[in-house]
Amino acid sequence: MMTGAVSRRAQELIADGTPFVTATVVRAQRPTSAQAGDVALVLGDGTIDGFVGGVCAQNSVRVYALKALETGDALLLRILPDGDDVIVEEGAVTVQNTCLSGGAIEIFLDPVLPAPRVVVVGESPVADAIRSLGAQLGLSLVEGTEPAPGDLAVVVAAHGRDELHMLRRALEAQVPYVALVASKRRGADVLEQLRADGVSEQALALVDVPAGLDIGSRTPPEIALSILAAIVSVRRADRREEVVSVPAPTTASRPPLAVDPICGMTVAAVASTPSVQFRGETVYFCCEACAATFEAQHDLVA
Repeated sequence: MMTGAVSRRAQELIADGTPFVTATVVRAQRPTSAQAGDVALVLGDGTIDGFVGGVCAQNSVRVYALKALETGDALLLRILPDGDDVIVEEGAVTVQNTCLSGGAIEIFLDPVLPAPRVVVVGESPVADAIRSLGAQLGLSLVEGTEPAPGDLAVVVAAHGRDELHMLRRALEAQVPYVALVASKRRGADVLEQLRADGVSEQALALVDVPAGLDIGSRTPPEIALSILAAIVSVRRADRREEVVSVPAPTTASRPPLAVDPICGMTVAAVASTPSVQFRGETVYFCCEACAATFEAQHDLVA
């Protein structure tokens, strides 16, 4: 079960908007040190808070938790003491871990990601409808704040108030989806003003105006629906080319992976991973025992 310390840490991370993965042991065979119900949190830098097994098991948990954090998809991780190296199935992966003391472990990896932030500018009926509908899509709808790197979208529906400044700030922050609620004619005028103010053609091409998918919308809720559909398409990164030509949102890259040259295990190259310097490069290991074996084989022991 999740300890009080791990539970408090999870609440802190959620409050701070820090993504993490909850790793829960759902099955453990003796003589493994972990027990069903053990829980740990894995952060984007590879830090593990809590207990889900010994150092070798933790290496596998770290590698696949970071992958789950990147994709946003939950995953069942099976760690076996023998068998094939890696078996990938839909929603599950099985890995061989020769360091295990004999038992198998199954761990459910569940990424906890902050709600994507969407800045909505304006007090218009369309802006109100976006805030109402968007809350049901798992989005964090904010107003009265400037766009920032990491935001998913900025929708300017202010009918002329502070439009140029907010559009420019959204483009400078490289927000994946930037939309202006305006007619084609007025939208062209706004883009011309930005162009005259020095905004590049490449940046201007990222502004979706008129905002949203062309579904024949007329009423504020219909327009809001078309805009939110475009935002969802960008968020899921599986949109068709005609939706809007903007880059999909990116996540922070996970730590690089390395292969332990002694046991062949894949490990995350983070500060806590055992390592040695060899011929000008850093070699990473699943545990101190493998590192010691490598040092002895290459006469690195002082």
